[in-house]
Amino acid sequence: MLILTTACGNKLPELTGIDWVAWQADREGCNGIRTLAIDTLSAQKNLLLGLSEMEIIKVLGKPDKNEPYKRNQKFFYYFLEPGETCKQAQSSPTYLQLRFNAMGMAKEAMIQQ
Repeated sequence: MLILTTACGNKLPELTGIDWVAWQADREGCNGIRTLAIDTLSAQKNLLLGLSEMEIIKVLGKPDKNEPYKRNQKFFYYFLEPGETCKQAQSSPTYLQLRFNAMGMAKEAMIQQ
């Protein structure tokens, strides 16, 4: 008897109510597009928990900033208001912060102001 199995990856979550093409084009929130998504993203951010770094990049795009942390942990940052490299940069912009554990899985998702 021959049994065939196929490996299926986890289905990525569908965060609704956000124009992802515009989101990814708005690097560091410079164009103000991401500001419109703050409330929607805040309500759905927990859907990102448990995703790998590569899965997060597939959903949100390349992070605006990433930071290594102790014990092989890492942070990804997505600016929701104009970040530090924007012409109209804010001194304390709102951003989405994702913390990855040593296994590369998203453990925390927070909106910071």
